Amino acid sequence: MRLPKAIEKVIESFERLPGVGPKTAQRLTFYLLHVPQSDLEDMAEALTMLKKETVMCSVCANIGENDPCWICTDSSRDRDTICIVEDPLDVLAIEKGGKYKGVYHVLHGVIDPLNSMGPDDIYIPQLIVRLKKDKASELILATNPTVEGEATALYIVREVGKMFDGIKITRIGRGLPIGADLEYADETTIERALEGRREY
Repeated sequence: MRLPKAIEKVIESFERLPGVGPKTAQRLTFYLLHVPQSDLEDMAEALTMLKKETVMCSVCANIGENDPCWICTDSSRDRDTICIVEDPLDVLAIEKGGKYKGVYHVLHGVIDPLNSMGPDDIYIPQLIVRLKKDKASELILATNPTVEGEATALYIVREVGKMFDGIKITRIGRGLPIGADLEYADETTIERALEGRREY
């Protein structure tokens, strides 16, 4: 069966998204055929504005509406403690718990040689520049407990240890199971993981 080009285009667009296979892309596309036109237009407008109305924070590399972001401009935050996370969804997950009062640094990935991702391909150099400018007393490594997350954490420990004296480096506790992503953890698990952090 040959599909109309408009349908094929939408299926191909969905297939480019992470975790969406051909069958899911087809189901989503055919579902959208039954959605009212006004809802589709609202969705299309929201997608169009997605990159136009968001910016990356020049301080922490989080995604927000302004630069610097709302966390970096919040005077009640503890700037001596920087929590290092893999992506903006991890910031969201930790903020949901409401217990952490420090600031963040978003790496936008992990060191992953199999996918040609080295330290310079994520926001580690920006972290080093930030630490030279704004001294911190503690870095909390909150990368995911995967092989790549651990390798990234160890690289940061080594680099920061070589360049800066007196910075306490801790790792979030093992409240998170190995292989799990931070963004899928519940608030209690994240809270326990932060409380159970240890020094490297």
